[in-house]
Amino acid sequence: MNFERNGEIKNNTSSQNLEALGKLQKHFHPITLQGKETQFEVQNNVWLAPLAGVTDLPFRLVCKNSPYSPGLVFSEMISAKGVHYKGNNSLALADSDDKEAPLSVQIFGSEPDIMAECAAIFRDRGVSLIDINMGCPMQKVTSNGEGSALLKNPLLIEKIVQSVSNACGLPVTVKIRRGYEIGNELCVEAALAAESGGAAAVAVHGRFRDEYYSGKSNTDAIKKVVNALKIPVIGNGDIVCAESALNMFEATGCSGIMIGRGALGKPWLFRELLTPAENPYTPSKEDIISTINAHTEYAVRLKGESHGITEMRKHLAWYTKGVKGAAAVRDRIFKARTFDEACSLINEIFK
Repeated sequence: MNFERNGEIKNNTSSQNLEALGKLQKHFHPITLQGKETQFEVQNNVWLAPLAGVTDLPFRLVCKNSPYSPGLVFSEMISAKGVHYKGNNSLALADSDDKEAPLSVQIFGSEPDIMAECAAIFRDRGVSLIDINMGCPMQKVTSNGEGSALLKNPLLIEKIVQSVSNACGLPVTVKIRRGYEIGNELCVEAALAAESGGAAAVAVHGRFRDEYYSGKSNTDAIKKVVNALKIPVIGNGDIVCAESALNMFEATGCSGIMIGRGALGKPWLFRELLTPAENPYTPSKEDIISTINAHTEYAVRLKGESHGITEMRKHLAWYTKGVKGAAAVRDRIFKARTFDEACSLINEIFK
């Protein structure tokens, strides 16, 4: 899956971005999410979106490594069937650390009973919230009637959300897309079904499934969902800087924003957005190197050196995209095998 972000990445100190930062502050606030048995207050409404193969524990920790960090982070999507059939790899995707709290675990599937069982298991493991994936566009997921394929079946959406909510008692959120086939908008009906099933909030990515990540996220579609629902709606898609974050809030009236691809190679984006506008934050070269080294250290400590460095290669490519001189060592990045080698390459690129 190509997770390359869309939109221009702008310097946080540009005049347009500084103006947007000032206007953004009024949109930041806590969000209260109501579950069947419990209520949870998320401290801010700028969240890290779940991304398969990206938002693992090391990446979530590095995004949370600031006093101005996402109010809520999500695991990679986890197969409910994988958990049901005792797949240790599935359970490992929900490994957590107190430093990243609160954590929402995102699950996917199409069988209400199995989804409910899975949610209860993660509740017992101490997670704060459950998120249901109804937006994944990948063929291997949609071909099983899961992910964004559920958008075509609002009755099943309601049943799944209701089953999960009843089983775990936690606040349950749902992530959807604009629709499945291009031109056939399904998000309002899908969101209403989720709300009827007991969802605490709905996040909407403004693209059709068949667009994957091409084109632009449609804010008009997200606004329609905002106007139709009583529960919080979270806007998602193409948020890469203060200007695009402000546009999402003002164009849609959403209760919060969710950032995914905009944080690739830029986990400090949350700090840039949430730091008070009178003292804007822009990372120094030393900050960037420190962040990358911390991310690499987390990956090696939590996954072992061989696996951790292999997983870090794509992140190192994102961190160095557009940096002068990075192209010359890109091949060496993808051949890095040790922690020392990876850190040496980063220091060489940012020297």
